[in-house]
Amino acid sequence: MPDRRPPAAGAQETGPANPWPALWALVLGFFMILVDSTIVSVATPAIMTSLGVGVDAVVWVTSAYLLAYAVPLLVTGRLGDRFGPRRVYLAGLAIFTLASLWCGLTGTIGELVAARVVQGLGAALMTPQTMAVITRTFPAESRGRAMSLWGAVAGVATLVGPILGGVLVDGLGWEWIFFINVPVGVVGFVLAVRLVPELPTHVRRFDLLGVALSAVGMFLLVFGIQEGQTYDWGTIAGPVSVWSLIVAGLVVMALFVVWQARNPGEPLVRLALFRDRNFSLANIVITTIGFTVTAMVFPILFYAQGVLGLSPTGSALLLVPMAVVSGGLAPFVGRWTDRMHPRVLAGIGLASWSVALMWLAAVMGPTTPIWELLLPIALLGVANGFVWSPVSSTATRNLPRADAGAGSGVYNTTRQVGAVLGSAAIAVLIASRLAAELPAAPGGGASETITKLPEALHAGFATAMAQSLLLPAGVALVGLVAALAFALPRHLARPGATASESVSSSAG
Repeated sequence: MPDRRPPAAGAQETGPANPWPALWALVLGFFMILVDSTIVSVATPAIMTSLGVGVDAVVWVTSAYLLAYAVPLLVTGRLGDRFGPRRVYLAGLAIFTLASLWCGLTGTIGELVAARVVQGLGAALMTPQTMAVITRTFPAESRGRAMSLWGAVAGVATLVGPILGGVLVDGLGWEWIFFINVPVGVVGFVLAVRLVPELPTHVRRFDLLGVALSAVGMFLLVFGIQEGQTYDWGTIAGPVSVWSLIVAGLVVMALFVVWQARNPGEPLVRLALFRDRNFSLANIVITTIGFTVTAMVFPILFYAQGVLGLSPTGSALLLVPMAVVSGGLAPFVGRWTDRMHPRVLAGIGLASWSVALMWLAAVMGPTTPIWELLLPIALLGVANGFVWSPVSSTATRNLPRADAGAGSGVYNTTRQVGAVLGSAAIAVLIASRLAAELPAAPGGGASETITKLPEALHAGFATAMAQSLLLPAGVALVGLVAALAFALPRHLARPGATASESVSSSAG
């Protein structure tokens, strides 16, 4: 019979004496699924040519994956609490790996989209379990270092996707962006079987009405936001419009919240989690981070290809300083996270993000040398390195162990919703600024041929991309305000804190 007595908050559950090997096994799969969120963008032209389809059809290769990934996260987080994170993670990894093989073998766009849906469902099963295992096996005072690894993987994976995609498409063909997942998935599965411990389960009953409401509400909301630009924020079919879907999604999600508050049994998400100040604030912050990370890449890459004349792979390599700096900082920030007030570290990261994007917007011009762009891009690496670990660990430090999966599901859901919002918002803004700066090629006309952009349009195009970067810069400032309101974590406020911690405590 499963153990339903969660240990006290901050305590470590029974597990391996050294939980690090288990974490390394889990983040291998986590890295793979995050890379798949961005890798397809580089392969899109090759897929269109190979399968003989247009833009309207091929966008679903990415959209279907992101929908299937984002919508079930609230549910899959709770599945880990009920059946154990190890079992759910292994099931998700098996599904993801087999679906990747299917993706590479498909011969029609319909098959590819269907395979991507299955792949997204596998990713949704895996993601919350990585954070849940950290929460349940690492004690609060050392969880920051573990979250630094999780955060570094999340940050670097978003940059590796376009680079790896360009190399594979140019060298082997678009199918290999999916085939590459198969050996990685097999290795990850073997490692997880050997290294990830079985953990106690806690949930007796499953909230089926909550599952239905969350799934329907998230689908309507995410689909409406994600596909709004595709349908010009107008009619989809008959009386159904983009805005009606978004409103319906908000209404259903409101009903979901009401049901969670009144459910006499065990709700899918206990609203009591949000009584923890840091958990609530961390979800706001990670939403802004998801928005910023997603939104900032498009103007930078479009500018690199349309104005600087770089290839897709070359434009992706422009972001290498960000990945290098971020990865180099992650171990240090992880150690600091366990000893310092999270508002300091997250504040440095979010402030750096806003400054770096405004700096980029100021220098992006038709004749800007590449070295001048690398400096603010390196500062983006500082931002990336400083936010993931403190925000992630702050969100989960005070969670009851029985709710580790549910809390991780909420956190990853808000991150994905932020990413969807960022993608939709930046698409609308780019189209608007192009129409204003390039009246001869309004809307998306210029963006469809950015690799052949005439030199006479370079100045206007650069201005439009620079102006677009101000949106994620502003959203990062919203995240900064929320991060500065973090309370001092309990493990730093306890008796015996060091002198530096006591100073932080008095400041908090």
